[in-house]
Amino acid sequence: MNPSTSAADSQASRIEDTLLNRLKSLIRDVPDFPSPGILFRDITPLMADPAGLALSVELMATPFRSSDIDIVVGAESRGFIFGTAVARALNTGFVPVRKPGRLPADTISQEYELEYGTDTLQVHADAICNGQRVLIVDDLIATGGTLVACRDLITRLGGTVAGISVLVELEELQGRQLLEPDAVHSVLKY
Repeated sequence: MNPSTSAADSQASRIEDTLLNRLKSLIRDVPDFPSPGILFRDITPLMADPAGLALSVELMATPFRSSDIDIVVGAESRGFIFGTAVARALNTGFVPVRKPGRLPADTISQEYELEYGTDTLQVHADAICNGQRVLIVDDLIATGGTLVACRDLITRLGGTVAGISVLVELEELQGRQLLEPDAVHSVLKY
């Protein structure tokens, strides 16, 4: 191995670690929210920081720049924030996945499990065309239920999940396992 290549790789790794630590410093821990025993990772301070938000979006979009993404899907509500920004970064459109009763045209629904209950998501029945390559974007993977519901909706509409990109992954909840074999990219891991 070329010594200069090794030094450059080491410097790039240190820079990446510094940037990731900067992002982590912008995430606030809130104990016992939304229920006792849950440690909530609050990303609102990160979203309020212009550089932190820009870096987050860039790190979420970059791994998929050469993946021929046709459309980005984001689930209500924080998936809208990051999903539209990643869609803009990838020069694609955006499809919102919403809670029941919030979309005006014909929809399809998917029930899913949360880490503390169940819920349902809906998407417009004509939102994704057969064969479109779709990137799912959300703020976080916890148990994986929301992302699995999005994947199921996309598949039912004939789309192909080209990947999943999230800002935060809560590794101990093992949500990534539910998403196999999809390509999952998480910027920060806890």
